[in-house]
Amino acid sequence: MPLLLRLIIYLALAGSGSVLLSASCTAQTQRPAPAKPAPDRAAAKPATAKTEQPPPAVPEEAPPPYEPQLLRLSEILGALTYLRDICGDADAASWRGRMQTLLDAEAKSAIRKEHLAGAFNRGFHGYELSYRVCTPNAQLIIKRFLTEGEKITHDVTNHYSAS
Repeated sequence: MPLLLRLIIYLALAGSGSVLLSASCTAQTQRPAPAKPAPDRAAAKPATAKTEQPPPAVPEEAPPPYEPQLLRLSEILGALTYLRDICGDADAASWRGRMQTLLDAEAKSAIRKEHLAGAFNRGFHGYELSYRVCTPNAQLIIKRFLTEGEKITHDVTNHYSAS
């Protein structure tokens, strides 16, 4: 059964509890049946039971309009978690906690949580590859990321929060 038809059936079941499909709908969405194998090949193959397919995935709601900013903020938090740690800053452990707070507040679905956590991990591992010890450049990056993170937080809060 084509994915689109399964999705339509799933949405119809979720909405009304029953499904009514017209013949024209099924004819448009079904693929032609493959040609049957020759009788001698069919006899050689064992009969297989029809396997059950998993239910269609629930369509995910659209991400908020500030999603790109949250992904960038997550990446910054990952980089700060690593850089503040190698530079011996006292608040190094708090950056991971801030990311967890962001996930708790914004990640309402597993896919969204994966995206935000993936951005955090990219930021962390990207700087882990480049910096083994704290350098003046690492400290400059920390300052820039603190400024950028503050700006993103301020902009998103002011632009998208309910007044």
